[in-house]
Amino acid sequence: MISESHPLSDGVRLRPVTLDDAGSFAEALTRSRAYMRPWEPVRPEAFYTPDGQVQRLTGLLADRDAGRAMPWALADDEDRVVGAMTLASIERGPFRNARLGYWIDVGHAGRGLATAAVLRVCELARDGLGLHRVEAGTVLDNAASQRVLAKAGFELYGTAPRYLHINGAWQDHRMFQRILHDGLPQR
Repeated sequence: MISESHPLSDGVRLRPVTLDDAGSFAEALTRSRAYMRPWEPVRPEAFYTPDGQVQRLTGLLADRDAGRAMPWALADDEDRVVGAMTLASIERGPFRNARLGYWIDVGHAGRGLATAAVLRVCELARDGLGLHRVEAGTVLDNAASQRVLAKAGFELYGTAPRYLHINGAWQDHRMFQRILHDGLPQR
């Protein structure tokens, strides 16, 4: 597990998620719900409550403890959640890969925060987790997220038809990857 906090910009830092973040996640996700709707699965109402976030974070932290995920919160100076980054489906062995998912609070979008956080997560994936590759997907019309990935050194490698059920329909996704290093697998 990576336990350090990392400053990003505008008084926001990247830090590991804790269960105590549930209420703050519920507030940020509720505030950003309409903004993120085109890029998110349809969620039950309970998802946007502190109890729903306790349930979600409990599973995510169990995956972290098992080495399958690494979740971070983006937190402001008052430790309020303003976004999240998650490396999921972490694989070891010869693949050394993870899938990146992220979101930024509607009030912090468009300020370069996502790019700064993705760059830092890639460094941590390489240096802290010993990964070789990180992949990410976006719905076809999410140009803002595609710009973030391009600025962070990701390359487009294909399109996955009907990849995820997003906003009520199976959506095609553009698939991106970033090779973190070409050395031997570590750890």
